[in-house]
Amino acid sequence: MTSKTFSAFIAVMENSVSPKVQKWVWRNIYNLLSRFWRDADWRFMNYGYVAAGDAFPLKPEDEPERAFIGLYQQAVEGLPLAGARVLEVGSGRGGGSRYIARYHEPASVTGLDYSPSTVRLARRLNADTKTVAFETGDAERLPFAESSFDIVVNIESSHCYGDVEAFAREVGRVTKPGGWFTFADMRGRNAVAELDAQLAASGMELVDHRDITANVVAALDAAEERKRQRLRRSWITRRFMSEFSGSQGSVLYKGLTSGHVVYVARRYRKKG
Repeated sequence: MTSKTFSAFIAVMENSVSPKVQKWVWRNIYNLLSRFWRDADWRFMNYGYVAAGDAFPLKPEDEPERAFIGLYQQAVEGLPLAGARVLEVGSGRGGGSRYIARYHEPASVTGLDYSPSTVRLARRLNADTKTVAFETGDAERLPFAESSFDIVVNIESSHCYGDVEAFAREVGRVTKPGGWFTFADMRGRNAVAELDAQLAASGMELVDHRDITANVVAALDAAEERKRQRLRRSWITRRFMSEFSGSQGSVLYKGLTSGHVVYVARRYRKKG
């Protein structure tokens, strides 16, 4: 995929294409990624989060993915995870769900993803974590009963959805009274107000809102060398992955550093 094609990525985030096309494109992109990027030590596809002085504990085997785990740590920090039933919508390769299960002692974590190939890969990559289960499903029609979860997590996934309002309503439906919804994703700067209006459809109270763009760029910089080493081994997908992973010089990296694209974090609580 060329940088010209990836410029369309920005248009997608600004809702400049039809919802059906948007969902079809993203599902097929992630299906292809699951087939061609199968490295067992690469459980994350997010752009990460790095904050000065942030030294949350990790086991030695997880240290190489600290920058990516950081995006989940900032999302769940301070939430009542111990003994909770957690749902991650858009769980991808499963690293975030695995992190929550291994470090925060929830009763269970369910990861849901729209891509069947990605779900199969997540099950394989995270088979060592017994409190995590992965299912295929649509974020806009969650296959769970009302009030099923204490905490819903959604990280760098909503830009793929055709109807973010429908997703937000579903989050409000499956979250228990008193439960939490924690969210992080990127948008074109002109689309942030619309995103907040869409997320308000959950009916939940907005508790915290932050612009974390600088932290995401810091994470991209921190992970640059590791990504470059991997890309040198993947000549077939090198050009695509350089753009998709937000490498320095990519369309997305330029968007984030110029301010045209912003990365936001939101936290909501359901009354009750």
